[in-house]
Amino acid sequence: MGACLEHLLDMGLLQPSRDRSGTLRAVSPDIGFEIILRRHEAELLDRQRQIILGKEIAARTVAAFAQEHDPFDAEPGERLLGLDAIQQRLESLTRDLRDECLAIEPGGAQSQASLDAARPLDENALDRGIRFLTIYQDTARNDPATHAHARWIIERGGQVRTSPATPPRMIVFDRRTAIVPIDPSHTRKGALCTTAPGIVAALVALFEQTWENAVHLDTDPRSDRDSRGLTPAERGLLKLLASGMTDDAASKRLGLSLRTVRRQMAALMERLEATSRFEAGLNAARRGWL
Repeated sequence: MGACLEHLLDMGLLQPSRDRSGTLRAVSPDIGFEIILRRHEAELLDRQRQIILGKEIAARTVAAFAQEHDPFDAEPGERLLGLDAIQQRLESLTRDLRDECLAIEPGGAQSQASLDAARPLDENALDRGIRFLTIYQDTARNDPATHAHARWIIERGGQVRTSPATPPRMIVFDRRTAIVPIDPSHTRKGALCTTAPGIVAALVALFEQTWENAVHLDTDPRSDRDSRGLTPAERGLLKLLASGMTDDAASKRLGLSLRTVRRQMAALMERLEATSRFEAGLNAARRGWL
């Protein structure tokens, strides 16, 4: 009984009585339900922040590992310094592919040089019937060359989806070997090729989570509204809002201009009838948007 009373006090459902000193009174049902709802909303927002933080930690862990690992050690990773070294390793791993290739290409439009370098490798894998899954950022749809390359992948039997926000660039070969940038914000610094099971498994899990929430290239993200009336871009922006990310950081993550992010955020806050970011997060949680 004592534990139950302590729990109800902690929840704020019991308050000290003002009529009889030393006794407690129960709050009214409408206030009690509001207290419980707000606590659940806060817990939901906290879990959302933890998920996004987990993604950030995974990316930083891989980058830190790459920076600290001795490049002369054969296991469990190797630094690839320079575009030629990266290209040579990609060619070797593609040649040895047996079952599956998972790739994430962030940043919207891809450079023509990157597309030209990727096409022979992609063609080699696709022609051999390799299961080929690629995730681009939604903004890649607006670049003719990147969109054409994605369509070419699909026509040859691969699968392509897009997402408003993506994890850092990665390629995973047969779920056993992964290549990731040493510094996700400066990919020209080089890449890490790793076969460490823990790192590869974490990257595969991150890919699968992103793939599950991404949409097919033939689906217009702006018209792909869920039962709540939200597009994938709006859902992505809400998640960043819940994590406390600034407009500038959100624009870089989503591959959008700062003006576009601010305009979309203002529209979301208006729909949520909120006057602050915190209130918007609570209202989004109350409506089940997060």
